[in-house]
Amino acid sequence: MSRGTVPAPVPTIAGRTIARRATPERTGNRRAPRPLLVLAIFACAIASIPLVYLVVRAGSSGLGDIVAILGRPRIPQLLANTVGLALAVTASCIAIGVPTAFLLARAKLRFRGFFAVLAALPLAIPSYLAAYGWLAAVPTFNGFWAAWLVLTLVSVPYVTLPVAAALRAGTTALDDVARTLGRGPWRAFWLGTWPQIRPATLAGALLVCLYVLSEFGAVALLRFPVLTTAIQQAYGASFNRNYAAILATVLVLLAIVLVLGEQAARGRARRRFGAVGGVSRHRIIRLGKWTAPASLLLAGVPALAVGLPVAVLFARLLDAETLRALDPVELGQAVVNTLMLAVGGAVIAVLLALPIGALAAKYAGRLVRIIESVGYLALGLPGIVVGLSLVFFSLAVVPALYQTGIVLAFAYGVLFMPKAIGAIRSSIAQVPVSLEDVARTLGYGRAQTWWLVTARLARPGIAAGALLVAVTAMKELPATLLLRPTGTDTLAIELWSRTDVSAYGAAAPYAAALVLLAAIPAFLLSGAGRGRTDGPL
Repeated sequence: MSRGTVPAPVPTIAGRTIARRATPERTGNRRAPRPLLVLAIFACAIASIPLVYLVVRAGSSGLGDIVAILGRPRIPQLLANTVGLALAVTASCIAIGVPTAFLLARAKLRFRGFFAVLAALPLAIPSYLAAYGWLAAVPTFNGFWAAWLVLTLVSVPYVTLPVAAALRAGTTALDDVARTLGRGPWRAFWLGTWPQIRPATLAGALLVCLYVLSEFGAVALLRFPVLTTAIQQAYGASFNRNYAAILATVLVLLAIVLVLGEQAARGRARRRFGAVGGVSRHRIIRLGKWTAPASLLLAGVPALAVGLPVAVLFARLLDAETLRALDPVELGQAVVNTLMLAVGGAVIAVLLALPIGALAAKYAGRLVRIIESVGYLALGLPGIVVGLSLVFFSLAVVPALYQTGIVLAFAYGVLFMPKAIGAIRSSIAQVPVSLEDVARTLGYGRAQTWWLVTARLARPGIAAGALLVAVTAMKELPATLLLRPTGTDTLAIELWSRTDVSAYGAAAPYAAALVLLAAIPAFLLSGAGRGRTDGPL
């Protein structure tokens, strides 16, 4: 075996060794099992609760009111700001995330594990905390470019992590063939590697775009008016919730366009390139004179996203008055509440996302596309809309659960289920259908095949989806403000309540605890603990 070549793992089923192909086949021509369809439809129905609330609320307004609201002079500006910011941040994240992922997966690097952890660390920083750090350093920091910079810095891992995983699972054999045919390194990358990572890039870009559409904290602090800030103001004023619902419906329509666009682009890539076969071979390149610029890229983004806010926090923490005002019991309780609610939300999100992700990964068709689209829409909703919808739902259907942690964890699951869907879909799609077919020929039923083959091989992706939901739920603010049980405060609540009244010193311990707690799943997502699976040429 040549140096730099990584043998593909050989799976077994109950001790029987099975040969596997390096790349899975698509099964779009197969009919989805009815139990899987039923489970996926049920998950979509659960995720649609906020959408139903919006339809009911917006539908209570007459057509004349809807036209009058959408015709207000401020609406085009809010819409342009929202779309422009989302597209700009998404493009920047792709431009930074793909090269970063390539360096982490395919370049010969010293301290690879360290750089992998740095690449995932921005996930541990709430956008409003990053904005607070920049504002503390530069008080005049506001507007479009300020929001673009902060949201880009904290969102890059949504592209970097899935693309790096796709690169590790892919092969450089096609690049080598292109080079032997006279193509240069960039052309060889485009022909050989890009088709393998394009679906992961599109999935990451979709997450970034939907995240920016629903973002509130950072844009509010940086004084850049978008649809979410107008929705929050309308709900906070409590005098025109129909206005807020109509604006939220506009956000949903934007999210639908994005999801359908990603599905179409993914479908074109699949039809154009098909399955990529061959030996799973990873060629690690030497950077040479590009070592210094590469290291600057790998360290620069985390330094700006994490280093500056953390530096501001530690400067506040070292203040004697801050230490005297700290209540360790209150801080510890906030940590416990945050951890328990985030874990509960992650479990609910994975349970809801599993049937949808499995359906989208292995089957095609109009119904499958509709189910997947509905599953993704919640990420385009502001947290306050999801929170209010669940307030009305719990009071009307299960009043005993109102003002309980169960409803808040459920809100986390619904809000961040799309993040789990993307990770689960990608990991299940990598499982070769031939393995499932062989398991069925050996006498295993669908459930046994799922447990022994699909779930086993897709387990890292499923775990990554759960971790991604957990780290995001720890930072969630608007839904938490509405749904938290009385007397139950999370780190995000404690942090926001203090920064909202400019008590930045008192907020510093809670911000530091939130960063440290969120850094744990971010570290696990980086893959640094798995050890190296590649070597130099």
